[in-house]
Amino acid sequence: MDVKKNRTQAFVLASTDHGSMIVNRFDYKSVEGDSHFFGVGAQLMHKGCFDPEEVKLALTMLDARRKRFGDGVVAIDCGANIGVHTIEWAKKMHSWGHVYSFEAQERLYYALAGNIAINNCFNATAYNRALGDSVSVIEVPEVNYLIPSSFGSLELKQSDDSEDIGQPINRKRAKEVSMISVDSLNLKRLDFLKIDVEGMEADVLRGARGVISQQRPSMIVEYYKSEKEKIIEFFMEFEYKWAEMGFNFVAIHKDDPLSNSGEFSDFV
Repeated sequence: MDVKKNRTQAFVLASTDHGSMIVNRFDYKSVEGDSHFFGVGAQLMHKGCFDPEEVKLALTMLDARRKRFGDGVVAIDCGANIGVHTIEWAKKMHSWGHVYSFEAQERLYYALAGNIAINNCFNATAYNRALGDSVSVIEVPEVNYLIPSSFGSLELKQSDDSEDIGQPINRKRAKEVSMISVDSLNLKRLDFLKIDVEGMEADVLRGARGVISQQRPSMIVEYYKSEKEKIIEFFMEFEYKWAEMGFNFVAIHKDDPLSNSGEFSDFV
């Protein structure tokens, strides 16, 4: 009789406030000296939802773009992980908008695509690609998805100062993944851009200079691992108003009716 080796189950189907979602049950990292865990999976498994205030903010901004510029809203989820934002946006914009989602980690991308399918989000398209400032390839470090870690905290560009996600990262073990720029998508319309890419936020903004200058999308840009000054300089160059919310910048172009309506302050 063959003796089978243990086959640990990492990805499971969980019932969440966002719908049924494929979640890695090992997606968590404990904070030393604290009793709580962080990570997308940790929030979904322990709270049933992920960053509800940020999700609500994004939905409000999408709705505002529709009210002011009509149906056909286009949003990009850059650093989509397993797709909480993607799913929420797609359900919100059913019949009047489309979501393009990008996730560089192959296994998280599979979960993202699965979550889009099981939630019947026919207005969402997922890509296993990284977004940056050029069209090329980038090496994505290999991760063991059976070791408790905050997988969404993985930095594609590893350095001696990279965050400890919960497991050691071997920089020599990596897989090449296509990297593109937002401008290379040649979108005729872009209403909303969320960038959460663990230190590559400025790269993504540089790669979106063309569409941002033409379409002036509303944005949520994380700055936790980026140089805040570079992002602020970008906002100033393109004449955006911005405010801080947690570790994010919320940015709206100065000529967007929303920025002058008094509602902008309500977002933050």
